[in-house]
Amino acid sequence: MRYIPRVSPNSDDWSTRHSVLTTARRSAALINALADDCPDPAEVADVLRAYGETDPIDLTTRDVAGMRAAAALLRQVFAAEHADDAAVTLNRLLREHTGPLRLTSHGGSTPWHPHLDRDDNAPWDEWLLASSCMALTVLVWDRQRPPGRICASPTCQNAFITQGSGPERRYCSRRCATRERVAAHRRSHSGEQSSEIK
Repeated sequence: MRYIPRVSPNSDDWSTRHSVLTTARRSAALINALADDCPDPAEVADVLRAYGETDPIDLTTRDVAGMRAAAALLRQVFAAEHADDAAVTLNRLLREHTGPLRLTSHGGSTPWHPHLDRDDNAPWDEWLLASSCMALTVLVWDRQRPPGRICASPTCQNAFITQGSGPERRYCSRRCATRERVAAHRRSHSGEQSSEIK
């Protein structure tokens, strides 16, 4: 199984930091960071910084609670088995939670780029949901398959972006894939020994 490393989001190149793929990966990273019952605002801010957001990032526990609710909605896209399921979920999220597509340069401070949130200063949860929906929609459109998955390891459950050709990944990392292969091997080896004893 081949795993493609992500492009470094810490690049100074604006187009790399805000590409569709980087935005989708940021979405998965935030879904994972917000999966805890009480995510630490500082840790969530660190994920945002790692994917190109600039300081000051002053997240309150209320901001994080809203982002956590948005992440739970986005997780449904990653859980979709087929492109049709991902598209239905994304269409519902776009209809219920985003504004019209518009271009913004944030008052000339950035290159022109699309937004689906209702305002350049939208709350964090609205921004997360809108920007994630846009990136994930483009990936479904481009690849005609779900943009990501939930790790098949029952001990992990992280969201991740699938990429590349070949068989679709089932695990978020080599570590999870190896752990599950070893566990399956041990189970089958244990089963063989049990049948030999009988």
